[in-house]
Amino acid sequence: MTEKDFHIETERLILRRYKDGDLEDLYQYLSDPEVVRFEPYRPMTREETGEELKRRASSDEMIAVELKESGKLIGNVYLGERDFQTKELGFVFNREYWGRGFASESCRAVLNRAFKEGAHRIFAECDPGNESSWRLLEALGFQREGHLRQNVYFWTDESGSPLWKDTYIYSKLNT
Repeated sequence: MTEKDFHIETERLILRRYKDGDLEDLYQYLSDPEVVRFEPYRPMTREETGEELKRRASSDEMIAVELKESGKLIGNVYLGERDFQTKELGFVFNREYWGRGFASESCRAVLNRAFKEGAHRIFAECDPGNESSWRLLEALGFQREGHLRQNVYFWTDESGSPLWKDTYIYSKLNT
């Protein structure tokens, strides 16, 4: 199976590559300020989402999460390739589907596959203010390895000064 044929089914979900028909569902959550609050990008316009969809459809690292019963795209999992048999995990979901276990179900399936395919370590970075995300990581068995203080900024204030942010670092080993 090639990366472009990526497909995982769980009880309620289909995890797959992005496709052209995902535009409206992707726009629904990438245009929501609350959904992208902790992301390094602002809410997207429909046109920006179209460009982002093209990028995601050509990427082996972006995994679309679809509801099995309806075919609706409700979010994504990111699994980026890093050095030393390491991968980086990330996830973003449509706010209408928060709190129902979809992120946990999809991440668990992706982690299981990555470890079966030989990943040694999977890590995630998280804003300390994003409690839902770091609690999910902990529920998935990740351990907090560090708290980096004011290590990154995505935005600047009106005078051009960086708006520094902290980062939690989490990891899970293939044991």
